[in-house]
Amino acid sequence: RDDLGIYALRFDNFTNSSFKCTIDSFKQVIYPTFYLFIFFFGAVGNGLSIYVFFQPSQKKTSANIYMQNLAVSDLMFVSTLPFRATYFLLGSHWIFGEIVCRIMTYTLYVNMYCSIYFLTVLSMVRFLAIVYPFKHWKVTDMNYARIICTAIWVFVMAVSSPLLTKGIAGYVNPDKCLDLHPSSTHRLLMMNSFVLIVGFILPFCIIIVCYIFAIRALLKSRSPQCKKAVCHKKALSTIIITLILFLLCFLPYHILRTVHLMHSSCSQANLPMHKALVVTLCLAAMNSCLNPILYYFAAENFKARIRSLYRRYMSSVRYPQEKGLKGIYLAA
Repeated sequence: RDDLGIYALRFDNFTNSSFKCTIDSFKQVIYPTFYLFIFFFGAVGNGLSIYVFFQPSQKKTSANIYMQNLAVSDLMFVSTLPFRATYFLLGSHWIFGEIVCRIMTYTLYVNMYCSIYFLTVLSMVRFLAIVYPFKHWKVTDMNYARIICTAIWVFVMAVSSPLLTKGIAGYVNPDKCLDLHPSSTHRLLMMNSFVLIVGFILPFCIIIVCYIFAIRALLKSRSPQCKKAVCHKKALSTIIITLILFLLCFLPYHILRTVHLMHSSCSQANLPMHKALVVTLCLAAMNSCLNPILYYFAAENFKARIRSLYRRYMSSVRYPQEKGLKGIYLAA
């Protein structure tokens, strides 16, 4: 079983059947391909996003604070993906030690659920800007935004901390870092029940409610002012993109993970579901390189800063050429 409830049950010594219950060859292709792709685009996208967010001239809002923390979380996660890719490229053989192994699984959980909570709070902020534009809510205040971000970090890291212990994770063989012992199935199933409700179903329901009421509020607003229309556009973009990210990245993974933990027996009929679960885990990880799309369309002043950096870069590329040509003309 891989981390996060993905099983890879092996029956290599089972002599009464020719069926071998493993998809190692499938994982050795899918995981490295996806992980290295996500690492490259996630490192570039989130690194650039963090650079923009922490510029002194960047506009400071509560929404941008939530996005800053989301980008930091994503960058921390994508930095672990080369380790995961190496593990599968080496034929499911871990060479980085047991402590680093535990950190890999822990980081995946922390990033996933920090991302879910940051996206949820961000949708709530945008929702309140549409439905109650003249009310001052604590969640939209920058000081409270910093407190909420800190609370999210502390809560998710504390809840995920059992994954750092040897007992709950079941690291029997340090060389098989992401292949966990079947004896921990019951404990992980109990942990999944709590995480599924608190970490996914509740935030997902909040986002759906925000989406429905935001659409209703926009339909009632017949002729908004220009400034108000821009605010509504950003708010709606945030909620729609967040909903798409949930439907694409998080929903398939949580459904298949729960079903697979409840029906973890090894049979040929379960192999397609196991392969699908591998793909959905990759989709969940891909959230880390898709979030910069949200920043581009929804963050305050983000698009303008990116365009400014692009123009500055293009100018620096052209300037040496123009300078060189000028030198040639002067010499002539």
